[in-house]
Amino acid sequence: MTGREKTWTDVIAVSELEPRDATPVTLGARELAVFDAKEGIFVTLARCTHGAANLCDGHFDGTYIECPLHQGLFDVRTGAPKAAPARVPLRLFETRVCDGMVQILI
Repeated sequence: MTGREKTWTDVIAVSELEPRDATPVTLGARELAVFDAKEGIFVTLARCTHGAANLCDGHFDGTYIECPLHQGLFDVRTGAPKAAPARVPLRLFETRVCDGMVQILI
């Protein structure tokens, strides 16, 4: 086997999430956005891929996050950009809930 094996890492307790919103979390050197979405919990890097604004400051409708700087739009379920000027997808982490904790695979 080559490289490091990925492991599940605790990010935040589910009880600490902003209900139906984006919650900012710092994990080591990573700034994350944890989304309590209509279809579950999703975790991405927190910075917009266009202007580097913190997405947790943007409008979240339960599926899409709008960047507060230039109004680029991303689907938090896939990381896919949905409106200009955003063109590069968000880094999306594999996510699960275990024993009341949101975890990501890193």
